[in-house]
Amino acid sequence: MARTALTYLARPNVASLGYALFLAINAAGIWGGVFPFLPLDFQTSEIIFWFFLTQSLVFSLCYFASAVGVYFLPGPTRRFLVRLACIPYLLGWCCLIAAIYFDRASLPLVVVGGAFLGLGSAGFYMLWQRLFASSDSDRGNLNLIRGTAYGAIMYFGLYAIPHAVTAFLIPLVFMPLFGLAIVLKSREIDLDQPMFEDVPHENAAVYRAVIRDYWRSALCVGAIGFCAGIMRALAIGEPQVGSLVNMLSMAASFVGAITMLALWKVKSVRFNVVGLYRVAFPFVITSFLLLPFSSLEYARWQAAILYAVYSVVIMLMMIQCAQASRDRGINPVFIYGFFGGIVYTLHDVGVSCGYLLRSSAHFGHRPLGDDRARVAVPFGIHVLHRPRRLQASPST
Repeated sequence: MARTALTYLARPNVASLGYALFLAINAAGIWGGVFPFLPLDFQTSEIIFWFFLTQSLVFSLCYFASAVGVYFLPGPTRRFLVRLACIPYLLGWCCLIAAIYFDRASLPLVVVGGAFLGLGSAGFYMLWQRLFASSDSDRGNLNLIRGTAYGAIMYFGLYAIPHAVTAFLIPLVFMPLFGLAIVLKSREIDLDQPMFEDVPHENAAVYRAVIRDYWRSALCVGAIGFCAGIMRALAIGEPQVGSLVNMLSMAASFVGAITMLALWKVKSVRFNVVGLYRVAFPFVITSFLLLPFSSLEYARWQAAILYAVYSVVIMLMMIQCAQASRDRGINPVFIYGFFGGIVYTLHDVGVSCGYLLRSSAHFGHRPLGDDRARVAVPFGIHVLHRPRRLQASPST
């Protein structure tokens, strides 16, 4: 089976390589996505907090808005409007790069950049989901899984590039490349398929049945996202922990993708997210019960492992959404927007709860990084501030 997995992996195409490059750049949507490639001295807790808040809120709202919008106006989903994702994504990166050099305006630029990147990232995920769902089950799932495996490889390769260079290469070189990949592959899509011809509000009973059948799966994935969000907020005072989480999560995505590719020869790959959640739940709940009695090092590794599980489950969520779209003949944007809206909203709630726990001295032995000065932010939440250093920061 291992030889079969490597055989599939050795057959990249435009779709899988384009998606891999997007995942590598976006860091699979985890731990702030773009921050691993920015200087450490720029990653103060205040900057990270407001970036996460704006990016995650806009990201979640885009999924809900897409599901509602496509229900009443399905026509635009027949066209791949890549510019609607490229423009905000480009503007978001421009704002982040500007924030590095304009210290006095860094916080407003980060807030605006986070909002643009949340909008652009959601748009690109929607484009990739439609592309994979429009293919037959074997080819679509294979490209998605293979792209996930290559994404992990590309992600680690990015660490060989100096951070200052990477920050400019992303909007100027890498984004045009994976945007071009979507444009080229979208021309091969058969828009006469039922999923694109369907008018959701004329088949309301079908969509009600879909929601009734899949809300449990969405909540299961969202529950893991909620736990991962708590741990991200608890450990967010240390940017180095973010790099650890990213690397471990991408490694787990690679292992998960290789495992599924190895199973490809045995039988068709169809997933039950609820069943997978039942397997993961004992680990998740046990690790949280041990958290108040454990060391800070345990909390950091728990955050990394939870995000590793979360990154794999997100990949399975995309596969299940594509399967539901093919099986039911429903618009792929609707089902993915429905799933993603629930999952990423619960993740945002987990991040908020984690910040509240961090502000309490009753968490474990002490809040992570409590030896630094605190900076007050609205709603009674406190985050930790690390003063910027003038000297060059070490590479992550």
